[in-house]
Amino acid sequence: MIRVANAPCSWGVLEFGIEGTAQGYREVLAEMKTAGYEGTELGDWGFMPTDPGKLRAELDGFGLELLGAFVPVALSDPGAHGAGIELGLKTARLLADAGFPDAYVILADDNGSVPERTANAGRVVADLSLGADGWAAVRRGAEMFAKTVFDESGLKTAFHHHCAGFIETPGEIEKLLTITSPDVLALVLDTGHYAFAGGFPEAAIELFWDRIFHVHYKDCSAEIARQSRLLGWDYFESLRNGVFCELGHGSVDFPRITELLRKREYDGWIVVEQDVLPGMGSPVECATRNREYLRGIGV
Repeated sequence: MIRVANAPCSWGVLEFGIEGTAQGYREVLAEMKTAGYEGTELGDWGFMPTDPGKLRAELDGFGLELLGAFVPVALSDPGAHGAGIELGLKTARLLADAGFPDAYVILADDNGSVPERTANAGRVVADLSLGADGWAAVRRGAEMFAKTVFDESGLKTAFHHHCAGFIETPGEIEKLLTITSPDVLALVLDTGHYAFAGGFPEAAIELFWDRIFHVHYKDCSAEIARQSRLLGWDYFESLRNGVFCELGHGSVDFPRITELLRKREYDGWIVVEQDVLPGMGSPVECATRNREYLRGIGV
């Protein structure tokens, strides 16, 4: 059975230093529940309580499950692996100790931290990709992260491809999955990031199905993406201009993707994401319309 969740990023709670002030976690959780969602992800470390008992009590109070937590690590930099694994372990232990042993630690590159990739998000070319040493560091870092987290917390790790990071394009995703063990690292398919990076998410389901353990439903405005490429916007300018739009308003074929997931008997969560930055509109209204859209396609 497919269940539907949302995430704090839909309320402007992002890992980046975005201008503006997002709402507090209790307001976000209350609005998430009101909008019709059954679960959430953790958000940045410290956004929600970091005491396991309090975290569990707050989520239970709103009737929400906790599905995972996003942990960015500069995987191509071996010097960043130790601190990244430490953050991953801290996060995993919080999820496990709060009573969510089936939640995923969602590993990603430290997106937005490399100027060239940030400046060219959505239009990456070959000379902006990693070389052999960089890929070797990514493989070591990702596998060490996932193995350590599992050995010490019992939680599995799934990798989130992401624009403005080194694992963005369909080819880069395929490379990562080729060089890492399927026994160690799963994949989060994010439909919006896949589309902005030039791919077709329904094709990703066909290509990477055996590795997809978690799915983010995010739309991508073809027109805003076109303007981004034409005008040379960086990732953050694309965000501010609404490249990740409300579901059903962009290029992602959610009816087809849902059909493919059901055909393969996907028994997991769909996490709706729409990066509604502070000042861009009402997050709860967007989240409500996104939930209504999904109901309209039978989800």
